[in-house]
Amino acid sequence: MGSNVEVAGINAEAVTGWMAERVPGIAAPLSFELITGGLSNLTYRLRDTAGGCWVLRRPPLGHVLATAHDMAREHRIISALAPTAVPVAPLVGFCDDEAVNGAPFYVMDHVDGIIARDVAAAETMPLAGRRAAGRNLVDVLGSIHEVDIDAVGLGDLGRRESYVERQLSRWHKQWEATKDTEVPVIEDLHARLASSVPVQGPATIVHGDYRLDNCILEPDGSIAAVLDWELCTLGDPLADVGLMLVYWTEADDTISIGLPQGSTVEGFASRSQLLDLYADRTGRDLSGIGYYVALGYWKLACILQGVLVRYRAGAMGTAATDDDPFSSQVAALGAAGMAALDGRIGSHHG
Repeated sequence: MGSNVEVAGINAEAVTGWMAERVPGIAAPLSFELITGGLSNLTYRLRDTAGGCWVLRRPPLGHVLATAHDMAREHRIISALAPTAVPVAPLVGFCDDEAVNGAPFYVMDHVDGIIARDVAAAETMPLAGRRAAGRNLVDVLGSIHEVDIDAVGLGDLGRRESYVERQLSRWHKQWEATKDTEVPVIEDLHARLASSVPVQGPATIVHGDYRLDNCILEPDGSIAAVLDWELCTLGDPLADVGLMLVYWTEADDTISIGLPQGSTVEGFASRSQLLDLYADRTGRDLSGIGYYVALGYWKLACILQGVLVRYRAGAMGTAATDDDPFSSQVAALGAAGMAALDGRIGSHHG
């Protein structure tokens, strides 16, 4: 795969020149491969002829203006975290000169390891590594929440107060814009969440999408790097804990759509063990964690509804059928959120 192959979103010659100025001894030509695309930011794998490997992130093709600042923001967050205890990919640099590649981008080193999204990937880890992974996941989340935001220069990353209220407002707007049928449990869950917002402690960095499959794992279960910082802001750390539990599935769960299955493999911790580990690691009071788990389910339902509308409009090419795979799942997430508010944490299974 030489650089003469056109890859959408990449000006091979210009990006190669930019890389050559920053990576001594890079062996041109570079090859470019799209790893993840779609509606969010685009991620490419870059290789040189000597086996070097890097990752480039840029905004989606087309409507660039609204997201152009995202690249600078992500690069800034990862740069600020580099000297802390939080494992992030080493950065090569950030480019805001659109003459190079038509949009801002940044490049980081490719970090080798396992992304335990599905059962097959998780099973490549030895049992001891799976046993250690939950503790390491929680330990790194504790490190994220311990970062001194002012000392690392991220004190102005976002507003520090009313994080939960802002999340409720943002995702409710998304829900209203994408719902194509009434789902009473989602409306009821939103009303309960809005009427019982907890008192939030001092703001920390909030990753915003912290879960096992947004981390690159070593075979021994340690975390080589935390990925996907695009939703990162300042706010209530317990929101990260709640969402982590939503995405941590167990073998007897009934809700699975949209949720990674890696943690169902033998050796991984349970949700209740993760909670105990986080309480021990941070000393935070988790007595009200049910609220944050419910918030996570509701947010995921709003996201899934957006996916569902695009799926109905495009992928199916026809009106939704009675065996639509998503509709019942949106309602099921709402029901799981209600259960979490009533103190049944992570009761995916009744």
